[in-house]
Amino acid sequence: MLLLALTRWPGLMPQNFSAVYAIMFCAGVYFPRRLVWWLPFLTLALTDLLLNLYYHAHYGSPIFSPELLGNYLAYAAIVWLGRQFNHRSNFFALLAGGLLGAIIFYLITNTISWFLNPFNNPEYTKTLGGWILALTKGTQGWPETWQFFRNTFTSSGLFTALFAGAMKLMEATEPEPQEEKEPEEKPQDQPQPEEAKA
Repeated sequence: MLLLALTRWPGLMPQNFSAVYAIMFCAGVYFPRRLVWWLPFLTLALTDLLLNLYYHAHYGSPIFSPELLGNYLAYAAIVWLGRQFNHRSNFFALLAGGLLGAIIFYLITNTISWFLNPFNNPEYTKTLGGWILALTKGTQGWPETWQFFRNTFTSSGLFTALFAGAMKLMEATEPEPQEEKEPEEKPQDQPQPEEAKA
């Protein structure tokens, strides 16, 4: 959770390059049921609050925006995806799951951004072409959307490989529990024949 918070701090990593996608996926895979939902989302909520206060103070950005709900919906989908795996899943299956989580995040967040964008914005017309534009080019003044997706996809694959690989190594080096041996039964003393009375 500390790594999740640190990799989201502005300027520490390129835009959309973060451990958050892999951590949300791996939380679904490895966290126990009592922690899997509240712990990652509480960490996200606290870091989002700090980030939004920072951006509000420096750039006048709103503290809350509807797009934030789209992000949480995407993160919930990634955790749910992780729940479809478990610690016994193959490493490459887990890596594929982490990459699929990045694709899910990209599709959900950009679709919501396209839908919530003002209807009078000619860049994001409410047509198939406008939706494809939202998924590829984005709006003027910002890097093209596919560049954000490239960072999301790359970081999700990289951090999922690191986390899942570390877990696989830990499992491989753990000593197997030894079965307790049942105590061997001692042969019962054979009754000795009574000595003949003299």
